[in-house]
Amino acid sequence: MPDYRHSSMQNEADTGEQQDSEQDEQAPETTPKPLPEADLLRQQMSQLPETGSVTTDNGQHIIHSLTIIGQIEGHYILPSNNKTTKYEHLIPQLVAIEESPVIEGLLIILNTVGGDIEAGLALAELIAGMKKPTVSLVLGGGHSIGVPLAVAAKRSFIAQTATMTLHPVRMTGLMLGVPQAFSYFQRMQERISGFVEQNSGMSAERFIELCMKTDELVLDIGSILDGDRAVSEGLIDEPGSLSSAIQALYNMIDERKQKGTQ
Repeated sequence: MPDYRHSSMQNEADTGEQQDSEQDEQAPETTPKPLPEADLLRQQMSQLPETGSVTTDNGQHIIHSLTIIGQIEGHYILPSNNKTTKYEHLIPQLVAIEESPVIEGLLIILNTVGGDIEAGLALAELIAGMKKPTVSLVLGGGHSIGVPLAVAAKRSFIAQTATMTLHPVRMTGLMLGVPQAFSYFQRMQERISGFVEQNSGMSAERFIELCMKTDELVLDIGSILDGDRAVSEGLIDEPGSLSSAIQALYNMIDERKQKGTQ
């Protein structure tokens, strides 16, 4: 009697292979398509902590706007009712902005009362060390350690209604080892005044002089500079608004591109 088992199994195998090949032909491609630059940028920045920053890609250039507001939080967590800017959030953002192939410039908006000195100086050093065009705009206030942050950008602006408070390094609470503490504060003050001198038109001597004035603040020593005076003292480059700061950033980006093509 003839045996049909092999032939039927072969037919079933052939049918299965044919169906598999048809399914392979009909299966859609699963290879991910590369994202446009703007979409890739949004995806990268969405992975960072939310700190009120935004990247704009609908203008003349793609720029990132970074806000430094309230009190700058450093190594110690401030009370929950304080409006703070956490330096551990800003550090990775600054690195990502500098390394991004899409972002062309950085706009820094400041309205801060100051805060942790070492954290503020760390952020200021990062900003000053960036190759990309950077512009700062002081709105409301850029007090205390906010001063080095404002001058860290390659170009700085201040609103006419804004103010900046310059005062010496201080610490609240009980201090043990007063001579050592005084020496430490003095060295810290020299670091701040030296940074301001390197990144603005104000000398270190003038900065110290303004910090030590006794006839402006009732409960403290120091000076309060309004927008016009901050410019006349050489601390800030220009008085201006948001539009003037953005236009200056655009001009810097254009100049950088022209130098790169030459």
